[in-house]
Amino acid sequence: MSYKFSIVIEKDEHGYYAYCPELPGCQSEGDSLAEVQANIKEAVELYLETLSELEKQALQDKEILTMTLEVKVS
Repeated sequence: MSYKFSIVIEKDEHGYYAYCPELPGCQSEGDSLAEVQANIKEAVELYLETLSELEKQALQDKEILTMTLEVKVS
């Protein structure tokens, strides 16, 4: 079965950091965007292996919304 989750990736001076808001504590890092994407995919897969089917389905019902907001500062 396939599941979809939100992933947030942040870049800083040390590389990339990624986490999944639906899966508390599920996070990873990498030196490049490609590396962090591969690492967080593996982290999510390993996390899901620890859950029952009911727990997995409950996580899919959680709604995560993202947006971009532009504000003017004078």
